Amino acid sequence: MFRSLLLCMALLLPPGAAADPNVWKREWPQTDFSRTNVPEWRQIRSGGVGKDAIPALDKPQFVATAKARRLKPREPVITLEMDGAKPRAYPLRYLTWHEIVNDVVAGIPVAVTYCPLCNSAVTFDRRTAAGTLSFGVSGKLRFSDMVMYDRESQSWWQQATGTSIVGRMTGVQLKTLPSWVESWQEFTERNPDGLVMAEPGWNRDYGRNPYRGYDTAKWPFLYDGSPPPHGMAPMARVVRVGSRAWPMERLAQEGEIREAGLVLSWRAGQASALDTGRLAQGRDIGSVRVRDAQGRNIAHDVMFAFAFHAFWPDGRWMLK
Repeated sequence: MFRSLLLCMALLLPPGAAADPNVWKREWPQTDFSRTNVPEWRQIRSGGVGKDAIPALDKPQFVATAKARRLKPREPVITLEMDGAKPRAYPLRYLTWHEIVNDVVAGIPVAVTYCPLCNSAVTFDRRTAAGTLSFGVSGKLRFSDMVMYDRESQSWWQQATGTSIVGRMTGVQLKTLPSWVESWQEFTERNPDGLVMAEPGWNRDYGRNPYRGYDTAKWPFLYDGSPPPHGMAPMARVVRVGSRAWPMERLAQEGEIREAGLVLSWRAGQASALDTGRLAQGRDIGSVRVRDAQGRNIAHDVMFAFAFHAFWPDGRWMLK
């Protein structure tokens, strides 16, 4: 089903799908296209939707975990645990349709982000030297990864890396905060008094997966980069920490890996958000935690191998 959907989307891409800043300026008159660190404009292309067609969320509401009735035990959520605030869960049933949540946790402005096409879930501190930013979805992709934009300068940002790639903020790097994707059951067992983001007020079929069958596809959507090395399947999941990547398959087999001063652990019980038509019914892909030797949470991402290769071409593959 997903292969048919991708074909239809590709055929319907607007004329501006070709990389052309002169065309983009019509929709982005305040973006400074004279400043960029992207080597070739053709790397950026339309994802088939316009600016804010995928609406980012601002100032989300939360409810106690005990009052959340719709979430199923294996459903994936992005967990954010910060000192000075109750742990928060951001369900992928919502992020799948919105991709960015601008929130404030323990007084820190954060952006919780999720790109289904790269399976990348990263949380950023929204503060920069130029001020606090708020983010939206541009509708553009680079190597199949979401291009975000900040509403203040209209600069474009790469979601997987947290780096600005076009506009006045080009080269600025957002700070990544430790967060991880786990099952709703795992979150509630550890945080019975935690909070979960309430259902947004948009007319969306929350809980449905519009990317059905994507993570078993042979090739990613609108990706024209090279395949990953070492015979890695492009859509294989890897655990990225900095510029290192551990194959999820290896971690699942070993259960725990102690390398590079880190402790990576895997636990069964999380449904894939990109498998079946309903998120809660996806096959079990398990959950990953990454800590340092002192047990502190470390920022990481579980993403597809092609995306790691695209954005960290000189990265280290931790194969064994």
